[in-house]
Amino acid sequence: MRFLFIVQGEGRGHMTQALALSSLLRRKGHQIAKVVVGTSPSRKLPDFFLSGIEAPILQLQSPNFIKDKKQKSIKLLPTLIQTIWAWKTYLKSIRALALIVKEEDPDVIINFYDFLAGIYKICYKSRGQFICIAHQYLISHPEFTFPKGKIIERLTMKLANQITSFNANKILALSFQYFKNDAQNNFFIVPPLLRSEVMELDISENNYLLVYVVNAGYGEEIEGFHARHPSIPIICFWDHKEKPKEYRVDDNLIFHQLDDLLFLEKMAACKGFVTTAGFEAVCEAMYLGKPTMMVPVEGHYEQACNAIDAAKAGAGISSESFDLGLLIDYIPAHENTTEIFQPWARNSDEIFIQHLT
Repeated sequence: MRFLFIVQGEGRGHMTQALALSSLLRRKGHQIAKVVVGTSPSRKLPDFFLSGIEAPILQLQSPNFIKDKKQKSIKLLPTLIQTIWAWKTYLKSIRALALIVKEEDPDVIINFYDFLAGIYKICYKSRGQFICIAHQYLISHPEFTFPKGKIIERLTMKLANQITSFNANKILALSFQYFKNDAQNNFFIVPPLLRSEVMELDISENNYLLVYVVNAGYGEEIEGFHARHPSIPIICFWDHKEKPKEYRVDDNLIFHQLDDLLFLEKMAACKGFVTTAGFEAVCEAMYLGKPTMMVPVEGHYEQACNAIDAAKAGAGISSESFDLGLLIDYIPAHENTTEIFQPWARNSDEIFIQHLT
């Protein structure tokens, strides 16, 4: 079968999911005809994705989040205004996507939560199946727990889910744990898409904390904590264009640009993990049995949901700031959930092949 991937280029999670699924499909004899990545001028596709996807890549400008001046919080109103302002650009992207679909004629289009794909399905008809994969869709499950209040944000996320999955033949909601399916509405709960590299890692425990932040502005908070606690070893991965590949503050605080294999290697050996509540990184930490502290990006409702959902599944704790002392205090009380999570994650190959082919 011929597959066409459409991938949201914001953050690392959707790209690693696409990598894992492309590898699985090729192992089963299928073809990834092309990968379309919805991105923005402020984002550069990481090398691990460019070299690992093993399929032709085309980047199209797609709606993306606007952040504050410190590159920390998400600003919803400016994001909406910018999206409306750039409608001609996005319309051009949708037309380009329509031409790609026509030329490639895929049996299945898989959307990893990019808005271009949903808008394309509103405007055009195509022959193949349209299947949507993301953790965000889990909010439609009756057992999902929402953050208190923030009704507007909840409605906005539901609207985003509707747009990205418009007229989908199936919605596959990635989840930290098993929930009951709703097959009548083509809504299915599936395990996370972890790559084989994660499952093959040698797990150990060294005396450092690992930190992953997409938004470079959080580096100031990490350096502030380090200034107060210089004896605690910290390794941090970030996306900071103005810094070198390795930025060494001193022997106990090192920043790395996004490097996926190095990141996984460091995660497998860390004492505890701190992240901005992205789904994929938390799943990797759960598979490796690493106590995790999640700090949702301010204004990023999806990450606030992730933090609650992951804590329910036993990943760890959540916090409103990068006070790594909270994680250090929590680590002795952490209950390892690998006996539950690893079998769920290892079952993904069989489940995804069943749904996609």
